[in-house]
Parts: sequence; structure tokens; C-alpha cells
Amino acid sequence: MSSDLLTVDQITKVYSTGGMLSRSAVAAVEKVSFSLHAGRPEIFAIIGESGSGKTTLARIILNMLAPTSGTITFRGTDFSKMHGRRRRLEFMRQVQPIFQNPFEAFNPLKRVDRYLFASASRFVGLRGRDAREAIADRALKQVGLSFAEVKGRFPHELSGGQLQRTAIARALVSSPALIIADEPVSMVDASLRMSIVNLFKSLRDELKVSIIYITHDLATAYYISDRVMIMQKGKVVETGPARDVLSNPRHPYTVLLRESVLSLDDADRPLDGKNLK
Repeated sequence: MSSDLLTVDQITKVYSTGGMLSRSAVAAVEKVSFSLHAGRPEIFAIIGESGSGKTTLARIILNMLAPTSGTITFRGTDFSKMHGRRRRLEFMRQVQPIFQNPFEAFNPLKRVDRYLFASASRFVGLRGRDAREAIADRALKQVGLSFAEVKGRFPHELSGGQLQRTAIARALVSSPALIIADEPVSMVDASLRMSIVNLFKSLRDELKVSIIYITHDLATAYYISDRVMIMQKGKVVETGPARDVLSNPRHPYTVLLRESVLSLDDADRPLDGKNLK
């Protein structure tokens, strides 16, 4: 069995633009490679500005979008060979997404506990209400909430921070090995971001979950990441241990990002609500 949890090998995604007489190709992601070790849970940050290709890459890793070329393997299985409902369901159980806007992740007309129950039924096979409530409560307690706090409530009845924590709890119901978190704190109030950021660290340390943390925010990436990968216009320009890359960047783009948002004083000071604004 492969020692890698996830292997991304030379992934490229090309889109065609323009009309029949002026068609051109644009590479949203170009020859991106990295891997996550199965026995070493970590937070791997993919950093870049809007248009860098990081979200496209996330969708490819989640098997929501097919690459133009390159391969992705999860626990030794090539995505291109992942056929059949059962195998795809097992992949979805082990790899869970967390999206940017928690208010868009939940239907405003549905109670949030229904999403937790659906995950318990689909990925864990639980049918009884008591069993589903128990696993929902366990997952919610792992993110600092409880089932009593969300039971019967609609999305608008929860704060943004509570709703994002519920989204994380939904991802934890299936006990995943990998979470793909796409800008998970960008829509949360600055005063609450620290709690979400620290939550990811506890998931790595206590639950042994690896996290791909996609962000444009160097401050939070510096604070929680083990390794980082900097993307610019679809290409990887720098990668390595988070402290090394962000403290002593070598590529001009990384230097520019660091100088624009992260001072030396901020980098070495624990994050709080003020630093996260």
C-alpha cells in the first residue's frame, strides 16, 4: 500500500475561451504536484490571490472537476479508475469539503440538523434517530458545540461562526482522513476567526485529520500550517515548510505577498482578533 494519503502529480486544467474564430486556451492550473503522507497528519496550505488556481485545484482534488492532464491518487487508488457508486461513496466518506460561505452551504429552508443526519445515514449507515443524534452530538462537541444548540434550528438562527462550526462538524461525522477547507474563515467575523483557526489545529493533533487549507491569508497560514504551497496564475512558485517559506521567501511573488499582508512583528506574534482583520 502507498505511504501517501494523497498524491497530486502534474495536474493541469485548461479552459477554452473566446468564439470559433478567436478561441484560445487558458491554464487555470498548470503542472501542480504535491503529496500528503498517510502516517503524518498535517495542515498543508495552498496560498494565492484570486485567480491563482487554488480553488480550481481544490475542486479537482474533491473529484468535482476532471483535470485536463495529470493524475491524483488517494490511498493508492487513481481517481481515473474510481468507478462505481460504492467506491466513490467511500472516497467521499474519507475526503470531506468545507466551503467558504457557511450560509451558502446550508439550504435556508432546511434545519441544519438534517444535514448532520444525512451524513450519518449516507457515510456511516446509521438509520435510527437516536444513533444519528448521538453521532451528530459527538461531531458537534468536537467543534465546541452540542446537538442541543443546533437541534431544530434553521441556518439564519445561528451565527456565522456557529454555522461554520456546524459545517465542520458535518464533515467530521464520517471520520474523514482528509478535509479540504476552501477559504474557511474569510466569511467569518474577525473576532471569531481565531477559534476556527485553532480548531483546525486541534483536528490535526487530536483526531489525526490532514487538512488542505486554501487561503489568500498569509497570517493564518503562517500560524497553523506545517507546509505551504504558493500559487500564482495556476503555477506553483514556491513550496516548503511554512515557517521557512513565509519567514524567508525566495520567489518575488511570495516576497510581494508577505510584504503586503504580513509584517515580521505580526508573523511572530500569536494571532488574535486584531491580527486577523
